Amino acid sequence: MFSAADSAFMAQAIRLAELGCYTTSPNPNVGAVLVKDGSVIGSGYHKQAGGPHAEVFALREAGAAAQGATCYVTLEPCSHFGRTPPCAEALIAAGVARVVVAMQDPNPQVAGRGVARLRAAGIRVDIGLLEAQARAVNPGFLSRMERQRPYVQLKLAASLDGRTALANGDSKWLTGDAARADVQHYRAQSCAVLSTATTVIVDNARLNLRPEQFAHSVARLDSGELRQPKRVILDRNGVLDGKLAIFADGGEVLLCVSKVENNRQLPNIARQIHCPLNAQAQFDLPLLLEHLALREHINMLWVEAGATLAGALLQLKLVDELIVYLAPKLLGNSAQPLAVLPEFTALAQVPELSWTDVRMVGPDIRLTARLNAATTA
Repeated sequence: MFSAADSAFMAQAIRLAELGCYTTSPNPNVGAVLVKDGSVIGSGYHKQAGGPHAEVFALREAGAAAQGATCYVTLEPCSHFGRTPPCAEALIAAGVARVVVAMQDPNPQVAGRGVARLRAAGIRVDIGLLEAQARAVNPGFLSRMERQRPYVQLKLAASLDGRTALANGDSKWLTGDAARADVQHYRAQSCAVLSTATTVIVDNARLNLRPEQFAHSVARLDSGELRQPKRVILDRNGVLDGKLAIFADGGEVLLCVSKVENNRQLPNIARQIHCPLNAQAQFDLPLLLEHLALREHINMLWVEAGATLAGALLQLKLVDELIVYLAPKLLGNSAQPLAVLPEFTALAQVPELSWTDVRMVGPDIRLTARLNAATTA
């Protein structure tokens, strides 16, 4: 069904889609390429939520030449009116002859309707070219649509002996400047950063995006295009006050509480959300993730917290990707652990991971792993 040329043009569309990774949330990353007589006549990618979609940029560049062309697009063209008109209608109006789609859109507002509309207009539609590569561009969007929870990345910083802080809590700075700048890339791609009131208080943490630390390394980015991720803080006992640095700058702060206190004095950027407790009188984390996906439209959730929350997420199999910055230091046996996990009595009980990336970041090593399918929810 697909030729080598089809694959090459779709690969180009996927590379374009990747360019939107810092700015499109909560929308998916999408790229499109228009081809006529073997040559690209228009291309584009979705740059920002609320702005034109990839197909529109490609059609604008092609102009009247789009008549009779083939459009390669990484995600099924939308068929509904949202903040922008439907792309399926734009392709029909432009008179394209064929549309090659990497994957169907799992969004129930689309979910095959875009393809059906194109075919009803007499346009040939072929689906499934480089689908795995297209899916890899949108792990968060697909997780929210297909699993009703965000794609969770758990970040930890540890010494060579797997410790995150000295026994007295001192951990500043365990890793180097390069690792801290690297974290900013992940925060920029995330819709929200999850942490705890304890972490915020101990470190007086801001947990915000600092474009000055990395935007210069991404040539296409204007720091004004970046949006601050929401900060989601587990604050069961309502201990955070407006004097903390987290309320001084950055995006919205969502305080997860077991009981909403209507008289609580909070800065304007703060909002309380109710999160039920489980049988162990701890936050029901699966329910919280569902709320973040369905009510807050969170695609990618970046977790920066201590060993207790890290362990709870791992134990509940809610972590999709583990990212550990390993410093060339030894903190000793009395230092604080990487994650609080139950005592295992057999290796068969131990969560298994697969390495996906290992690289130097300044003097530190960044280890990236995914939990194996058998151990994830």
